Amino acid sequence: MSLLGAPGVRVAPPEPVRAITGVRRDVAAFCGVAPRGPAGVAVPVTGWDEYRYRFGGYEGPGRLPYAVAAFFAQGGERAWVARIVHDHDGGGRATGALGPLALASADEGTWGDRVRATLSFAAQPLPVLTATTGELVAAPGVDVPPGSLLRVRLAGDVRLLRFAGRIEDRPDPAGPGTRRHLLLDVPLPAASTDVELVTGTLTVTDADPLLPRTEILDGVSLHAAHPRWLAAVLAGESTLVAPAADWETTDPAALDPALPDLTTVLAGGRDRWDRIVPEDFWDPRWVPGDERPGTGIHCLAENDEVALLVAPDLYDPAPLDATADVTTPPSVAGPGFAVCVAVAPPPPPAEPAPPGLTGLALDPRVPADLNRIVAAQRELVRFADTRRDLTVLLDVPFGLPQRRILAWRTAFDSPYAAAYHPWLDVAAGDDARDMLVRVNPSAFAAGIIAARERRRGVAAGPGNEIAAGAVRVPSPVTAADHDQLHPAGVNVFRPDRDGIRLTAARTLARDPSLRQLSVARLMTVLRLSLERELDWAVFEPNGEDLWAEVRRLVADLLTRMYAAGAFAGATTREAFFVRCDRTTMTQNDLDGGRFVCLVGVAPAEPLEYLVLRLTRDRDDTVRAGPV
Repeated sequence: MSLLGAPGVRVAPPEPVRAITGVRRDVAAFCGVAPRGPAGVAVPVTGWDEYRYRFGGYEGPGRLPYAVAAFFAQGGERAWVARIVHDHDGGGRATGALGPLALASADEGTWGDRVRATLSFAAQPLPVLTATTGELVAAPGVDVPPGSLLRVRLAGDVRLLRFAGRIEDRPDPAGPGTRRHLLLDVPLPAASTDVELVTGTLTVTDADPLLPRTEILDGVSLHAAHPRWLAAVLAGESTLVAPAADWETTDPAALDPALPDLTTVLAGGRDRWDRIVPEDFWDPRWVPGDERPGTGIHCLAENDEVALLVAPDLYDPAPLDATADVTTPPSVAGPGFAVCVAVAPPPPPAEPAPPGLTGLALDPRVPADLNRIVAAQRELVRFADTRRDLTVLLDVPFGLPQRRILAWRTAFDSPYAAAYHPWLDVAAGDDARDMLVRVNPSAFAAGIIAARERRRGVAAGPGNEIAAGAVRVPSPVTAADHDQLHPAGVNVFRPDRDGIRLTAARTLARDPSLRQLSVARLMTVLRLSLERELDWAVFEPNGEDLWAEVRRLVADLLTRMYAAGAFAGATTREAFFVRCDRTTMTQNDLDGGRFVCLVGVAPAEPLEYLVLRLTRDRDDTVRAGPV
C-alpha cells in the first residue's frame, strides 16, 4: 500500500508483459586471414560492402573474403568476423610522425602504406578579461574545456603556445555569477589578454584504389585532460590510424606557434601471412569463464549472438586458383589455315607474388598433415562443446578419397558440429584474380542455414538448397559414395539440374536422437530461450503463482513452435508437456527456494526419404505406390 497524498487521478505503471519470444540463431562467425582489419576482436558486419570496408577485399591469400561473400550470397544477414594474425605485438603496422606525434596504421599490413594523415589547426579569438603570467580570466559564458591549447600574443608579435591545464569557476568579485579561470601549465614570460583558442582537425585518407576512405576527426586537442584528446579519439573513432605508442600530453614547445599543417604518409607496413599457423586460431591459455579477452576463436567466448562458426583458413590445402591443376596450352588458331608459329613464353611477373599462407599449407593426403588438420578441427569442436550454444561447421579435408573421408569422420562425435563436402568453385565479380577460386563448403552451408532459419524457423532442416554463386564441383560425389557419406553424417553438395544442391543437414553426433542438425539446433534454441528469458523468475516468491506463470509462458512458446512444425504429434498433448508443481520439487527444493520445471518435447525430424514400391502387373502396366 502506498500513500498517494493529495486527491487526484494517477496512472499506475503498466505491468510488464511477459513472454518467451525465442532467440536468434542465424548469426555466423568467420575466423580467417584478411589483408586488413583488427586482430583479436570480432567485428559485426551486415553485408559484403561493410566487410570490404573493414577487412579489405580479395587481394590477400586467404579464403576468408570468399567465405563471407558466399554467406551473404545465400541470404545470410549478419556475421561476426575475426581476423587471425600470428601475434599481437603490433609488428607489421605502417608508421609515420605528425611532428612530435608518432602514428601507426590501425592494424598490420601493407595497406597502411597508402594512409596519409594531416593535422590542421584553427584559431579563434578568446575574450579574456584579465591576465597574469600563469592565469587567464575568461569572459562569462566562454566554454573552454580543460586541456585546451591556447596561443598567446605578447609584445613584439611574439606568439607562444600554452595549455589550459586546469579550469576553475570562481565567484565574480564584481557581482553575481562566476568567472572561468584558466590556469596555464607553464607560466608566460609576460601577461597578455591577446589570446586565441586553438582546435585541431585530423584528416586521414586511405588511397585504396577500389574503396578509398576518409576520416575527419575534428575538435581535437593534444592534452590528456581534454575531452577530445587525440589519442582517445583515435582509439574510439578511427579505423585507419592509432597512436604508435602510449601517448602523453604533448609539450607545446614542440609545436610551431605559426601552427602549420602537419602531414605524414605512413610507411613500413608488412603482411605477415606466412607466419600464421593453425594454432593461431585458438587461445591455449583460455579457460571457461576467463574474463581476459581471448585470441582466435576465443575472442567469441562471450559473444552470445553467434550461433554458427566457420574457420575458412584453418589450413590451406590447395592454391586459391581452382584451375591450377588444369594445364591447357594457349591457342594460336586463327580464322583460316596459316603457317605454324612458335608460342612465346609468358612474360615474367612484374613484381614478386605476395607471401602465401606457408604456415597453414597442409596437404590432407599426407598422414602427418592430416593429423594436424584433425587436431585443429577438434579444437574448434571442443570450443563448441564447451559453449553448448553454437555449431561449428567443418570442411572435409580437400582431396581425400572416399575411404579416408569415412576414417576422418570417426574422429568427431558432437551435436555441435557438422561436416560438409566437397569444396566448391566460385567466380567473384570484383576479384582482380579473374579466375575460379576453390572455397570451403562450410561457408555456403552457413548462409543456407541462416537463410532457411529466417524464412522457416530453426526447426526446418537446412538442406535441399542450391548453393548460390557456386559454379563447379571440382570432385563430384557419385551416388554410391553419397550412399555411404549420408549415413555417416557428412553433408554433401551435388550437381543438380538447377545448380549445386546441399543434399543433407546432419550433425557429427553418434547419438541418433541428435543426428539431425535441425533437431540439435532446435533443442539449443529451446534451452537458451528458457535460460535467457525466464531470468526474471529469480526475483519472484517461490510459490503457486510463479509456477503457474512459468507453465503458461513455456506452454505458449511450445505451442507456437508446434504450430510452426517443430514437434511431432497429432496434438499438443502428444508434442510436448510442461510440469511445474509440487510433484516436480522435493521439500529440500522448496526449503532452498528452488523450483523445478520439467519440459518434454518430441522434435520432428526432417523427412529424408520417400520410399515407393514399383510394380509391373501381368498386363505390363507399371505402377508406383507407397511401401
